[in-house]
Amino acid sequence: MSNRILKICSGLVLMSTMAMGSLSSAQTLDDVLAEARSVREAAQALFQQRVAEFNATPAAEQQRLIQQAAVARTAIAATVQEKTNTFSANDLEISRLATELRDKANALGLSEVFGLARQIAGDTTTILEQSLINAQFNDGRVAFLREFAEANTMASVEELERVAFELQQEIVASGQVARFAGTVVEANGETLNTNVVRIGPFTAVADGKYLAYIPSLNRLNVMPRQPEELLPNAVALEAATSGYVQTIVDSTRGVLLGMFVERPTIEERIEQGESVGLIIIVVGALALIAFVYQLIYLILARVAVTKQMRNLQNPTKDNALGRVLLAFKGDGSKIEQDSEVAELRISEAVMREVPGLERFQPFLRLAVAAGPLLGLVGTVVGMIITFQSITESGSSDPKLMAGGIGQAMIATVLGLGVAVPLLFAGALLNSLSRSIVQILDEQSTGMLADNIEKRKHV
Repeated sequence: MSNRILKICSGLVLMSTMAMGSLSSAQTLDDVLAEARSVREAAQALFQQRVAEFNATPAAEQQRLIQQAAVARTAIAATVQEKTNTFSANDLEISRLATELRDKANALGLSEVFGLARQIAGDTTTILEQSLINAQFNDGRVAFLREFAEANTMASVEELERVAFELQQEIVASGQVARFAGTVVEANGETLNTNVVRIGPFTAVADGKYLAYIPSLNRLNVMPRQPEELLPNAVALEAATSGYVQTIVDSTRGVLLGMFVERPTIEERIEQGESVGLIIIVVGALALIAFVYQLIYLILARVAVTKQMRNLQNPTKDNALGRVLLAFKGDGSKIEQDSEVAELRISEAVMREVPGLERFQPFLRLAVAAGPLLGLVGTVVGMIITFQSITESGSSDPKLMAGGIGQAMIATVLGLGVAVPLLFAGALLNSLSRSIVQILDEQSTGMLADNIEKRKHV
């Protein structure tokens, strides 16, 4: 009889399973209703079949099966009650032991120890999340410390030992220069398995390039912009196997290096200055070319004049002093008997040499004056752009104002950067030209005095 009852139950379960499978394939509400009706009819038919089989059993057999089921039910109920009593007793014992353990822990001061351990773990988690060392020891230590710090249960010996181990590992690794195999993400997004050299939690390099640690992704990325002047240090660090090498250690754990590589290049700074900056650069370049040309000319002229001073009796036309002396001591048709006429002739010769000696100096003075003025124009234009961005956006976001402020500052810097060097350059040219003119005046005046003195003795 019990077998028949089990068959009835299994048949109902089977019909329910079939019903769920068929209902899942229905497309409309009418289909669902029709399938539910058919399943119910099938279940009722099966139930009637099972009832008929039970009723066909003799009464004595039915009574025996009912009594047998009642005995089994009583035994099962007794077992359930026994297990329930055991569970309740165990629960009470666990509560009593937990209270006893907590009292003993408080008596020994362990609660303070555990609280301090969790506090240290919580503080350390924040540091380790940003630590470059995670790229080498990616063993879930941050997740463990976070769970340990947030847990409310009593810490086990194993947990305390691991907390101490993780702290010790971070301390030791912070003072090491380590080489390990790691995964590096290139600037184009390509993942590369390569050897990484790490200096504590400060700097990491791979394949001659500096790496940046991304805490949220727990990975090393090649910095999109590399400090070109510092790349030889990265190569030397990778190539070293022992001893000491000169390299870069960023004490801010990548912040300073990131700021360093984000500095605008010369081309980018010029672009920030826009048209006014280009005009300043063009003026400065022209003034520089003029300065170099005139400087070379004056140096050669000074050398030639110095050479002529060693041989005043034989003046030549390849230098300024020689041409001045020839104007006074030329051929017979140019010899002046009147001292006043000779003096005028000498002054004319000196004045003829002055324009060549003072060439480009007015242009340099103009460039010195125009540089700051052009820079001021660029500053005004940049501030206008800044105010326009504030008006259009309705906010004072620094990123929106960066372009205008950059143009304003760069134009000022370019103007001063052109004016200050040209100021010294103009002073140098003026000093050289005046020294040569002074030599011409001294020598010509001295020769005129000698000539007048000789004429008095005649």
